[in-house]
Amino acid sequence: MLGFARKYVCIVDAVNRRLGRIMMYGIFVMVAILLWSSISKTFFLPSRWTLEVAQFAMVTYYILGGPYSIQLGANVRMDLFYGEWTTRRKAQVDAITVFFLMTYLGVLLYGAFDSTAYSLGKPYNMESFTFFKNLFVGFFTGGFEGAQEVIGRLERSATAWRPYLWPIKVTMIVGIILMLLQAISELIKDIAKIKGVTL
Repeated sequence: MLGFARKYVCIVDAVNRRLGRIMMYGIFVMVAILLWSSISKTFFLPSRWTLEVAQFAMVTYYILGGPYSIQLGANVRMDLFYGEWTTRRKAQVDAITVFFLMTYLGVLLYGAFDSTAYSLGKPYNMESFTFFKNLFVGFFTGGFEGAQEVIGRLERSATAWRPYLWPIKVTMIVGIILMLLQAISELIKDIAKIKGVTL
């Protein structure tokens, strides 16, 4: 069991570290988009796409950088008592509070699946998980044509640019799943610290 825990922590931490290091450069993407927005509004015709692309870039930056932030312990803590505790006591409290994080992420993931299914044209009377099952079965049995039979009218933004919303919603699902996996990794590391085991 210890070997499995070590491998799990090693793989999840490595994936989230690499992705987090890449996402750190997302701030430059947002700056470039907003800079172009300012330049185009001043000197040319204003671009209709800049505001929404900046919002999508911010969501991607935040949601895919979240697991790395959890890994680094960069989340907000009430340091009034926490800073004075021993490493073992901190691990005990973190092992309890990580369940609140996992519950929150579970609710977010449920909502993200439902919202993504809606953006892909899920009928109102169909469950989201049934919709995704049909979508995957359609894709793997008939390729893109099989998936298109399941997909209804794709949701678009109500703005003038009208981009499709499913790509950013799929990004949210991936980010929330990675945060859940990282939260489980942190729980394993906290339990190891409590027991005095080195991972």
